[in-house]
Amino acid sequence: MSNGHAFRLESVSKYYRRGSETVTAVRDVSLNVPPGGYIAVVGHSGSGKTTLLNLIGCLDRPSEGRIMINGEWIHEAREADLIRLRRSSIGFVFQQFFLIPTLSVLENVMLPELFSRRKNNGRARELLEMVQLDHRLDHLPGQLSGGEMQRVAIARALINSPSILLADEPTGNLDSRNAERIMGLFEQLNRNGVTVVVVTHNPNIATGCDRMVHIEDGRIIS
Repeated sequence: MSNGHAFRLESVSKYYRRGSETVTAVRDVSLNVPPGGYIAVVGHSGSGKTTLLNLIGCLDRPSEGRIMINGEWIHEAREADLIRLRRSSIGFVFQQFFLIPTLSVLENVMLPELFSRRKNNGRARELLEMVQLDHRLDHLPGQLSGGEMQRVAIARALINSPSILLADEPTGNLDSRNAERIMGLFEQLNRNGVTVVVVTHNPNIATGCDRMVHIEDGRIIS
């Protein structure tokens, strides 16, 4: 990885047009995160946290500034290169689990591999064992609790062995016991070398990370 960065943002801003109005979601953000970092991004609703995560995850492009992911400058990359980078290097976990209700737990975890034209249910089974759901392989999402569905979503995010895991309010729909379990999983992954970035409103989660990034009105304030 170039210069020891998992990712690097240099003076990044993101603007959106809303009718005749220009909305600045992220403004002049610079952020360096080393490989194996464990970062919490905190701030009020509408502060720009999710936009920042989408920029790091190559789901959106900056209006200004430069972004490097795993040694590649991606702010002017072709869409095909962004897709390749997302598939090979980045895993996503969301507050809404986004599981497909008609597929089994095992099939949901294998889904990204199907898009990559690979099919390795051995890897999916290993991940489900890691999140302690290997006894639920054939169940449908509707037969699981919220905490179990989030663990399936984490296993799915890890199927392509990403070096960076981005989580947007991953415990927002969970009770405190399940939230602790999910954060324990993230800590385990981080100890194994995965760079983890968690957007959260939960101060208990944020204080467990190596670094807390406060964002307000699209700017990093600390």
